[in-house]
Amino acid sequence: MTENTTAKELLELIERRISENKLKDAVHKIKFMTARDVIKEILYT
Repeated sequence: MTENTTAKELLELIERRISENKLKDAVHKIKFMTARDVIKEILYT
C-alpha cells in the first residue's frame, strides 16, 4: 500500500485480510470491518 493506493484497492486489501483472518484479535477484526463499511458507504452512495 502506498500514498497512491485507491479506495477500491484499499477495500480489496481490507476484505482479503478479513477473509484470510490476518488480524491481531477480535477487536482488530471489528475495526477492519468498520473501516470496510465506511469505505463502501463513501464509494457507493
